[in-house]
Amino acid sequence: MRRPFALLAGVLLAGACALPASAADGDQGFTIKDPRITESSGLAASHLHPGIYWTHNDSSDGPYIYAVDSRTGKTVATVTLRGVGAPRDVEAISIGPGHQIYVGDTGDNFGGRWPYVWIYRLPEPKVLKDQTVTATQYVVKYSDGPRDAESLIVHPKTGRVYIIDKKEDGGHLYEGPAHLSASGTNVFRPIAPVDLWATDAAFSPDGRRLAVRGYFGGIFYDWNGGDIRREGRLDVPLQGQGESLSYSADGTKLMYGSEGAGSSVEAQDAPGGAGKSPSAHGGSAASGQGAGADSRSLGIGAAAVGAGAVALLGLRRLRRRSR
Repeated sequence: MRRPFALLAGVLLAGACALPASAADGDQGFTIKDPRITESSGLAASHLHPGIYWTHNDSSDGPYIYAVDSRTGKTVATVTLRGVGAPRDVEAISIGPGHQIYVGDTGDNFGGRWPYVWIYRLPEPKVLKDQTVTATQYVVKYSDGPRDAESLIVHPKTGRVYIIDKKEDGGHLYEGPAHLSASGTNVFRPIAPVDLWATDAAFSPDGRRLAVRGYFGGIFYDWNGGDIRREGRLDVPLQGQGESLSYSADGTKLMYGSEGAGSSVEAQDAPGGAGKSPSAHGGSAASGQGAGADSRSLGIGAAAVGAGAVALLGLRRLRRRSR
């Protein structure tokens, strides 16, 4: 979705610290070159095609997902989803067991106006080419009322679907039914707090860790069967509008994406990966710490980050007053 307040902060951050992206290093980072992809809001590493990442636009596009080759940054396949109607605000993508792609049409520009949202599921194509694939559509409601959410994750072992709502002071992890129903309403229930203004999340390939990112920071958790335990903070790169997150297929990297034409995907070593782990200062931190406080404690040190955060929160308050 278009967020002027986030874009303003992004301009300040980009001006202070431009981060170059490599277009040929694959899981070391790449730049999305497809001019159609201007609002990449989700990212998922392919399970069938090494070096391929699936992404999508949000509210500005149709029922499409794109396969991007991380070695070149070029789109190698466009998949049109058939049988799902008109997507409203697609914000997330995840791949579950059996090479099934899940697309989260879970965004809500009005912060809780829509009484239901949708999830789409389709098989990951075995051949990368432009094609139309029939998808299954699921109706989703929350047990405690409508909300905005940009993070949809599917556990790689159980196939259970989870959603994290997006709240400035921290949201919650919502658990869906053991098996989604295409004929009825699927009610998602909160099971744990998440200490972040979350814009995306991802499971490690072994399902043992949950990584969550926001605009200015990130947290990783021990999954612990859904009773998540905070382990530390993530070294989230500075991006104009940080929207997406995926583990690399081998689990050694966390890939951070952003919106905008020619947007970059930055790579960082994943917790417990082959490289060094990200800074882990939160293992004993109180899990009730607010998202804003967590983000400010990252110790980035650049003055522009503080200015960006002030502009972000200030403009958000102005928008509230103007409603």
